[in-house]
Amino acid sequence: MKILDLPLKAQWYDMIESGKKKEEYRDNNRYWNRRLYKCLTPHPGHYGDCQDFHGNIIYPCWKCEHSKLKQYTHIRFRYGYTKRTMLFKLDNISIGKGNPNWGAPEHEVFILKLGEK
Repeated sequence: MKILDLPLKAQWYDMIESGKKKEEYRDNNRYWNRRLYKCLTPHPGHYGDCQDFHGNIIYPCWKCEHSKLKQYTHIRFRYGYTKRTMLFKLDNISIGKGNPNWGAPEHEVFILKLGEK
């Protein structure tokens, strides 16, 4: 079991806990690309980014043919940074526009689809 740990604000934690919110969102930025993707051909001086043969960073990583999603099986949500947690199966990770009522911004994000609790 490979677990992705994510702290949440009270509002989103409570919605997921009650079953109203079925997915979580993370920005499609360099930080989350590094957390969710693995470069299959690391280069010297490489810090988790995919690079071409000239050492130029390919961002976002999901556009690189030498990367793949890390194999997370579950998500553990934390109520802020407390000990209160809940564990869900991770059904899939996609890129798109999420539900604004569930906290998604207007631009494309990583969508973490939740499975059974």
